[in-house]
Amino acid sequence: MKKLIPSYLSVPVIFFVAFGAVEYFVDSGDRPAFIRYPMVSVFLLIFLFLVIAIEITITAVNNVTYLLLTAEEKATLNESKNWSIAENKWYKKLVGLLIKPESSAEVNEDQLLLDHDYDGIKELDNNLPPWWVYLFYASIVFGVVYMVRFEILGADDQEMELKKEIAQAKIEVAEYMKTAPDMMDEKTVTLLTETGDLSAGKEIFNTNCAACHRADGGGQIGPNLTDDEWILGGGIKNIFHTLVNGGRDGKGMISWKGTLKPKEMQKVASYVISLKGTNPPDAKAPEGEVYTE
Repeated sequence: MKKLIPSYLSVPVIFFVAFGAVEYFVDSGDRPAFIRYPMVSVFLLIFLFLVIAIEITITAVNNVTYLLLTAEEKATLNESKNWSIAENKWYKKLVGLLIKPESSAEVNEDQLLLDHDYDGIKELDNNLPPWWVYLFYASIVFGVVYMVRFEILGADDQEMELKKEIAQAKIEVAEYMKTAPDMMDEKTVTLLTETGDLSAGKEIFNTNCAACHRADGGGQIGPNLTDDEWILGGGIKNIFHTLVNGGRDGKGMISWKGTLKPKEMQKVASYVISLKGTNPPDAKAPEGEVYTE
């Protein structure tokens, strides 16, 4: 049985059409669907297996059917296999092959030869292929639409679209940074006053900071955290900055950014600020300068 499209072409085409459809309809973010969703890969493999199985079955049936044909039927079938795209009437129209209207036969090449002769080189009086003419007309229409859209109506070009998208992305990033705890820094950190946050900050302080500052914040190896004087500045932003980057080189506090998350450091800094004025007994003498908001 004759097949216009062989299996080695139809199977890949069908597979990649299915793959493209999955990628288009399945929202997988910035990663391909077959990586983000393993079941998509399983589906595509099963689909490919079924397509190959169907192709093998059809080929086997065709071979068996061919063996059962008579010699005359085989000869007729073999002649039909000589089908060529050049014999198709749509192909002839598309490439502009000239045909006599009265006989539907192709015009002989001698009828198209022009009279002039250049050093033995002759020229055929052929029109431009219709496919070329259609593309040329389409390019003119596209050019007119493009001119009206961008030069007359003032639609955004690619450069302006990029600038707007970048500006919008900056706005969205800024909004996300306000509420994303793990993306917090000393510029976006805010003071926490809720009892639950301060209790969590106290637990973190007792676990990591009490060894140097005492559990009551009165200071031991580290400075007193309950007075008004600060070595590296007070306030939520300065304290958060000190926690992230550490204290003075060689003798100050270590950086906690590898141990604590930004949200945890925010809670600790807020708890430290809540210790102001508690005046624990035997507190360490003030160090640094008086800090006011």
